[in-house]
Amino acid sequence: MAAQKINEAHEHMAKAEKCLKTSLTKWKPDFDSAASEYAKAAVCFKNAKQYDQAKDAYLKEAEYHTENKTAIEQAGMMMKVKFVFALRQEQKKMPEAIQYIEKACMMYMENGTPDTAAMALDRAGKLIEPLNLEKAVDLYQKAAGVYENEDRLRQAVELLGKASRLLVRLRRLDDAAVAMQKEKNMYKEIENFPMCFKKTTAQVLIHLHRGDFVAADKCVRESYSLPGYSGSEDCIAMETLLQGYDEQDEDQVYRVCNSPLLKYMDNDYAKLAISLRVPGGGGKKKKAPAAPQGGASGAPAAAEEEDDYEGGLC
Repeated sequence: MAAQKINEAHEHMAKAEKCLKTSLTKWKPDFDSAASEYAKAAVCFKNAKQYDQAKDAYLKEAEYHTENKTAIEQAGMMMKVKFVFALRQEQKKMPEAIQYIEKACMMYMENGTPDTAAMALDRAGKLIEPLNLEKAVDLYQKAAGVYENEDRLRQAVELLGKASRLLVRLRRLDDAAVAMQKEKNMYKEIENFPMCFKKTTAQVLIHLHRGDFVAADKCVRESYSLPGYSGSEDCIAMETLLQGYDEQDEDQVYRVCNSPLLKYMDNDYAKLAISLRVPGGGGKKKKAPAAPQGGASGAPAAAEEEDDYEGGLC
């Protein structure tokens, strides 16, 4: 079966090459027909599990769609298919795969279909995320930029959120702080104030992990201007957290960081909360209950005060 499909593929490749030839009676290459034959060849190679040859045939199809100038979007789709093939084969081929998807997106942009370009970048980010978080961040941010240029802010901010979470996971906290501020500003622009509250909480956690109390405090103060923020659950929690952090009150910080409000955030931010530690660790701590009196004489039994946070806060 595989051998038959390979033979069929080579027949289609030969027909495609014939379509590209010119003669005394045929002055121009037939790009449309050539692209069609390369597409058929690619399918045959794919069915025969000859993925390298399938990729090459798809690339040829894309090339001649582009030459025709009538099917650039179809060429972009072929680039996307080639990208998936390259990514599935070997991780070492990932740079090649990324090159294909970015070329496809350029074709979509040239063809006046930026939405398709952004969706392709988003899809590529999801595929690459398990292999390379850094490149996934880049692809999500590029996709967000495409949507932002088209004033599609709701779509843009969703992709920025994906990039911000991965930056936190990568411990690129300076970059995460910048990305989070942009994300928050975009939510403010589309008047999604409850999400602004959540982003303020995430900002505070990021800045405290960066060791920048002033920046964390500034984020809360700036958010007072958001409708409904002052006095909200998010606001009170952050004020309490900052107070405990500033006073080195480990018990207070622990209570806030382990409250449902923070524990049920997106996983990457919840991890920031439960791993937050007070600098120095020399502040107030939870005390063990007093030991009961023991012995027939009623003398108090010796009891050692345990440190609940010996292994580290949160």
